Amino acid sequence: MGMSWWDIWVDEALSKLDSLKVIRSLRPIHLHNNNVEPKDDQHQVFDGLRQWDRDSVHVDIADSTFQKWVQDIPSSGDDNVSHDTEANGEAGARPQKFRKLLIFSGNDYLGLSSHPSVGKASAKAAEEHGMGPRGSALICGYTNYHRRLESCLAELKKKEDCLLCPTGFSANMAVMTAIGSLGSLLASGGKCSSDEKIAIFSDALNHASIIDGIRLAERQKSVQLFVYKHCDMSHLNELLLGCKQKKRIVVTDSLFSMDGDFAPMAELAMLRNKHGFLLVIDDAHGTFVCGENGGGVAEEFNCERDVDICVGTLSKAAGCHGGFIACSKRWKQLVQSRGRAFIFSTSTPVPIAAAASAAVFVARREKWRRTALWNRVRDFHALTGIPITSPIISLIVGSEEKALQASRHLLKSGFHITAIRPPTVPPNSCRLRITLSAAHTMDDLRELTSALSQCINLQDSGFYYTNASLSAKL
Repeated sequence: MGMSWWDIWVDEALSKLDSLKVIRSLRPIHLHNNNVEPKDDQHQVFDGLRQWDRDSVHVDIADSTFQKWVQDIPSSGDDNVSHDTEANGEAGARPQKFRKLLIFSGNDYLGLSSHPSVGKASAKAAEEHGMGPRGSALICGYTNYHRRLESCLAELKKKEDCLLCPTGFSANMAVMTAIGSLGSLLASGGKCSSDEKIAIFSDALNHASIIDGIRLAERQKSVQLFVYKHCDMSHLNELLLGCKQKKRIVVTDSLFSMDGDFAPMAELAMLRNKHGFLLVIDDAHGTFVCGENGGGVAEEFNCERDVDICVGTLSKAAGCHGGFIACSKRWKQLVQSRGRAFIFSTSTPVPIAAAASAAVFVARREKWRRTALWNRVRDFHALTGIPITSPIISLIVGSEEKALQASRHLLKSGFHITAIRPPTVPPNSCRLRITLSAAHTMDDLRELTSALSQCINLQDSGFYYTNASLSAKL
């Protein structure tokens, strides 16, 4: 397949950077006394739920923390939560009481944070190398562990290469600022005319990291922002038809973190073919959750080739920490040279990179985890009648007080579910955000729905639901 206009533009930008001698390189440091290449017997996999999986959804909180939470008393996290009073110089003091809570608010969708293979990989790397070289990836923080993880993620996403970032937030920031830099580099005379600017089309409900990244790009005066109505492809098409700029980018969450609905990937792919824009998706909540191999939302909808840049995170379904950008080699070189959130951040510690590599291996092998997760989605639908389409359930209750009352009732019932309030969501759309995990059981869901029915009317509560694109899966 021949080069696209975007390939040509990125190559031109890289040539300009090369002429200015500011192309940045990643040169991996090799850490000895390890076996980075995973073998079948190195990362143990299992065929079903184990007791340690339940650790990913069970937590303890101090009774003092519980009481402050129930009374909605602000906290800076300074509660005494030590089980050992002597460790705090309080010998003879009354032992702290703790309460057990079942988490229905996290993003550990597959329960991998407590998987023994993930923990062992991290512990082994820490024992051999400590935290590894501490510096940015462009200085001394990039090792063979990081390179191995990038290769695994590029293969998972079916992309030419991948760039690790410290967080998913920084990954989106790096991509957006690199896009802004590209516009400046290609501008004739060093200043973008209106027609030379890059047009960025962003979904109205995109994640804060995308929004903040675009704001930084706008400061370079090389991009023009168009916000289209949430998942409204007619509005997006209308904006594209009226756009004068030749360089166009559409950026969207693939699975929206607060509302639990999917971007209309098939329609986006058709519009991409029609208008020739670059498609960037943030697959933070879809990676390892969707698709036969856990490749994400694009794999689920069979449009991986239509996605040009896929941003993701390792802190959700992977159960670890960090972010990544799966893309072409030319885009990787541009982002590592101009993406400030990547350039000026210390790289991921080696034990975290090792744990994430193990998590990728386990997530692909233990497919039963995805099956279990989607079974819980179907179970919740059967128990409540609410037509959910993903493990993210957004129950809108209205006012802040109603949301807080419901959250307090659930807390007293043993469930860790927080009220989502402004500025995270618009006024009078406060909600309970519930997330499901492969580590949850049918009994957990029965107890949860029983507690929910005591504090809100499940049939009357607003459920954020905009498309039924995965209804066939349910």
